[in-house]
Parts: sequence; structure tokens; C-alpha cells
Amino acid sequence: MLPTSATPLSLACHQLTKSYGERAVLSNVELSLKPGEYVAIMGESGVGKSTLLNVIAGLDSFDSGSLLIDGVALNTLDDEQSTLLRRQKLGFIFQAFHLLPHLTLVQNVALPLVLNTLPLARAHQMLECVGLASRVNDFPRQLSGGEMQRVAIARAMVHQPRLLLADEPTGNLDPETAAEILALLKNEIRASGASAIIVTHSPAAAASADRVLQLTRNGLTEIRINPTSVL
Repeated sequence: MLPTSATPLSLACHQLTKSYGERAVLSNVELSLKPGEYVAIMGESGVGKSTLLNVIAGLDSFDSGSLLIDGVALNTLDDEQSTLLRRQKLGFIFQAFHLLPHLTLVQNVALPLVLNTLPLARAHQMLECVGLASRVNDFPRQLSGGEMQRVAIARAMVHQPRLLLADEPTGNLDPETAAEILALLKNEIRASGASAIIVTHSPAAAASADRVLQLTRNGLTEIRINPTSVL
């Protein structure tokens, strides 16, 4: 496990809205994330959970409202500034993994280090953390779904981001593998001092977070606080 070094990041969304044409996806979303907080967002399929993560990451734009990261309005950043923020401060675990098939596992994990000119040895450290130290020279096609998810977590956390965004990190995994992935994800979040938002359909996954929010067409509502989840 890597040593704690990241300064946790604060996030604030106010009356955030997003539409695709005439179809409203996000409506008046209010979200405040305290530094170091781990929040789970649940909701029905198609309600906009993944869209919300993409908007927070700056991968998609929003129509109105405000989105502040460490007090800086995201929509005031140009493309270069937005890319730099995403590269340096954020880690993203995609639902479909998005591992590069022509790169080995260690090369996939090292990508954020290369982009941030950080020591590449951390890629080997993270693969050891996720139990894949003996597979560094394998390719994604040689892995199971659970193993690919472990690589995705290692890649997202290798540069010790200040905010981790995870889209269905246990989707399509068996319960035992899902439990291992959740424990690993939470341990790495705590070890690196990051804040985190996880989007999930799984009550078990949501139970690992400090707070659970429900996303509907009308916005976000807090439905549960898990004080025992804090390590």
C-alpha cells in the first residue's frame, strides 16, 4: 500500500443541470463532498449517474448551475486547464475498464505516471497492492473480469489522485470478487487520503461508503449515513 501524501479535494455542485437535446438527464443536482469523504450514489438505470461522474470529471459539459473543485469553477477552465486538472487531481475507474489492449499490465498502470512525469516504479507497487505482481508483463486479454478491474483500480490510484470517481466498479463481478474489489478500493482510498465518489447499483458496494445518495430525475437525496464505514 502506498503512503499517504495527497491533500483531500473538496467538491461542490449547485443546481447542476444537463440535457441531451430535449431529454433532461440531470436536474438541479446539489452535491457537497467534504475533503476525504467517500460517497456512494445509487439510482435506477438511465437516471444519469454515469453522466454526473463524467460532468464532474470534465469529460462532459453541463448546461447550468455551478461545479466547484477546490473552489475553482470547472466551466471557467479552458481545455488545457481542464485536462491538467483531470490528469493531476482525478482518478477514474470506468465501467468498461478501458484498458489498452496492446499494452502490458504495468504499461497500462504506468500511463498516469508517464503523463505526470512521476517515477514509474509506482506502477509495480500498485500491481503488487492489487495482487497482480506476477502478471506485470501480461496483456489485458489474458485476464478475468475481476483481474481487469484490479488493474483499472491500480491505474486510477497510481498517481495518488485527490478525487477518485468510480463507475460501477463491481458491475458483472461475482459476490466474492466484488467484496475483494470493494475492500481493495476502500483501502487504497484511505491510504492515499483521497476523496471518492462511487456510482453503483449494489447495496453492498454502497454500504462501504460514508454516505449514500439517491439520484432521481429531481436531483440527489441523502438516504443513508454509514458512520461505521470510516476507518
